[in-house]
Amino acid sequence: MDSTIIYIIIGVAALVVGVILGKIIFAKNTEKQLQEAEIQAQKIIAESQLKADTYKKERELEAKERFVQLKADHEREVLQRTQKVVESENRIKQKEQSLNSKEGNLEKQLKENDAIKENLNKQIEVVSIKRTELEKHQEEHIRRLEKVAGLSAEDAKTQLIESLKQEAHSKALVLQQEIIEEAKQKASKEARKIVIQTIQRTAAETAIENSITVFNLESDEIKGSIIGREGRNIRAIEAATGVDLIVDDTPEAIVLSSFDPLRREVARLSLQRLVSDGRIHPARIEEVVEKTKRQLDDQVMEIGERTVIELGVHGLHKELVRMVGRMRFRSSYGQNLLMHSRETANLCGIMAAELGMNPKLAKRAGLLHDIGKVPDEETELSHALLGAKLAEKYGENPAVVNAIGAHHDEMEMQYVISPIIQACDAISGARPGARREIMQQYIQRIKDLENMAMAYNGVEKAYAIQAGRELRVIVEAEKVTDSDSDKLSFEIAQKIQTEMTFPGQIKVTVIREKRAINIAR
Repeated sequence: MDSTIIYIIIGVAALVVGVILGKIIFAKNTEKQLQEAEIQAQKIIAESQLKADTYKKERELEAKERFVQLKADHEREVLQRTQKVVESENRIKQKEQSLNSKEGNLEKQLKENDAIKENLNKQIEVVSIKRTELEKHQEEHIRRLEKVAGLSAEDAKTQLIESLKQEAHSKALVLQQEIIEEAKQKASKEARKIVIQTIQRTAAETAIENSITVFNLESDEIKGSIIGREGRNIRAIEAATGVDLIVDDTPEAIVLSSFDPLRREVARLSLQRLVSDGRIHPARIEEVVEKTKRQLDDQVMEIGERTVIELGVHGLHKELVRMVGRMRFRSSYGQNLLMHSRETANLCGIMAAELGMNPKLAKRAGLLHDIGKVPDEETELSHALLGAKLAEKYGENPAVVNAIGAHHDEMEMQYVISPIIQACDAISGARPGARREIMQQYIQRIKDLENMAMAYNGVEKAYAIQAGRELRVIVEAEKVTDSDSDKLSFEIAQKIQTEMTFPGQIKVTVIREKRAINIAR
């Protein structure tokens, strides 16, 4: 136990001695490090002081150089300003000199003007005296003229005014006609080029349709089956289709007669199916006709869709598409309505593009301009107004609606494309081979032209020539003067334009012949 305590005491003593020795050694090392750090710090301070002095000297040099440069710039600027001031003073002196010279000239001019004014006053006095004398002479001359002519001054003035009015009116009419002709020549030159190019770029088809369709048979024996016992089959066909069947002595043919091409097509297709099937009786006829009508309605829709796709017209209402398809089975003056509408649409698109307008809108209006001719129900409205109403009903553009309603001048034209539709419709209908006219209507139109010209005073004869494209009017030379001929031609042309409907244009030619006849015996 005692030895253990001794060992512990010895260990504690050794530990204490070690700690004391460690502190002594640490203190010596720390003192040495402090000395070294102090020496290092002094070196850093010295180096920093040296760098600071060097930087200070550099900045001082830069400041001196900057000052010298600014001083030079300032001196240069002051010199420039001084030069400008000198130049301004010189200009001011020159202006003062010019003003002084002008002032002297003005003074001279004022003196000269005063002298001229005095001369003018004297001349005015002389003129006034002469004017008074002239008025007296004029009054005396007028009194002498009134005495010689037997007319007062007012009456003579009235007669002179009337004669001048008549002469001015005649000259104005001649001048008006010349201006119109000159404007037509200048304005129509470019228009003619556009129209010709448009027509050349459009394929024009001639499609003449009649009011009858001939249905060919393989043999005459089939006629009996079509007629049926006591004619019941033929009556059933006529009742179901609304078409008259004419069975005569024409070999191997039956004539289908109707003014509605759609009904004739239904009757033709139905007969074709009945003959091919061989079962011809009233019940079968009604079934086939109904089936044919449904298929034809699908065909009409398909024709309309194909037409609008080919023309590039998009977004049409389905009812309008169906009406376009129905045009295929309608005709106007023998011209197929769909072909006419397609042709008009192409003409409108090309013409609008040439004039820098919207070709798609013009083509759309051209295609739809005659939809009033294929209504589902008959109305008392004209086809133009009905077409405009239908187009408005199915949400068409107001410009398209106005173009449809105004293409026969039944509505006021409110948009630029309206006259284009009217012109292209006339071009398509008036081209050679496009339409045919019933002989009675043609003769009546010729008579109306001639009678309209004969209604004027001084007209001796009137002839409509070139199929009504020109009206030649022969007047009596004793009753109609040359100036009156111009006036008469203009008035007849205006009356035809306002009162008649005609394709293309009509040229009015007034012929006045003066004959001097003497007989030598």
